[in-house]
Amino acid sequence: MAIRALSRSKIPIFASIFLQSLTKEPLKEASILALKSKTQLEELNLQKPISGFRLYHDGRPRGPLWRGKKLIGKEALFVILGLKRFKDDEEKLQKFIKTHVLRLLKMDMVAVLTELERQHETVLAVKTFEVIRKQDWYRPDVYLYKDMIIALARCRKMEEAMKLWESMRKEDLFPDSQTYTEVIRGFLSDGSPADAMNIYEDMIKSPDPPEELPFRILLKGLLPHPLLRNKVKKDFEELFPEKHAYDPPEEIFGKL
Repeated sequence: MAIRALSRSKIPIFASIFLQSLTKEPLKEASILALKSKTQLEELNLQKPISGFRLYHDGRPRGPLWRGKKLIGKEALFVILGLKRFKDDEEKLQKFIKTHVLRLLKMDMVAVLTELERQHETVLAVKTFEVIRKQDWYRPDVYLYKDMIIALARCRKMEEAMKLWESMRKEDLFPDSQTYTEVIRGFLSDGSPADAMNIYEDMIKSPDPPEELPFRILLKGLLPHPLLRNKVKKDFEELFPEKHAYDPPEEIFGKL
């Protein structure tokens, strides 16, 4: 009523000024309330996880094991951690294998084997491979043998590697050039040139033609053994006549 009376009065200027002051103050208060609500919403949004990230540790494993989480299932991850936990206790390890490893599906069991090889857990990998070979769905696979033998050879566990080598040959499987190379390298690093030459003779008789790399490794590793090296060099020159075998200076190892 007061606003109507002022608007009809003879003092239009005073009324207009008074009306403007009355309309501005509610606008200011509304804008202040809007800003406060906006800041409160922003504070609440900051507490939420951004693009799927959590603000707390959710118990998932961190490090190399979790990098392949898209390829390894939860059950396989659990089995890997359990095998590593009980690897120093043979009784608990065998019990864990019976209760958990044997329950895995085919793909999970192969994934466990591959991950143990990657982590250089060769003892556990051998036990897992033995479980795989006893499964009904198992068929002789040269690639499973290859990965296991190479993993053992790189860890210089040549005795275990040769046991798998013999099992592979009994299943009528033949190693490829990479397998020959790593086993020869492993025997030379282990100080067993005679065993390396036995693998070399097996490679020469293989149905697949040999590659150049195993010869290069033997020619380098057999420098202290000139008689064995000369035999390998002769075969190398016959198989690869366009290639050249490097001979070190005579003052280092004598005349080869």
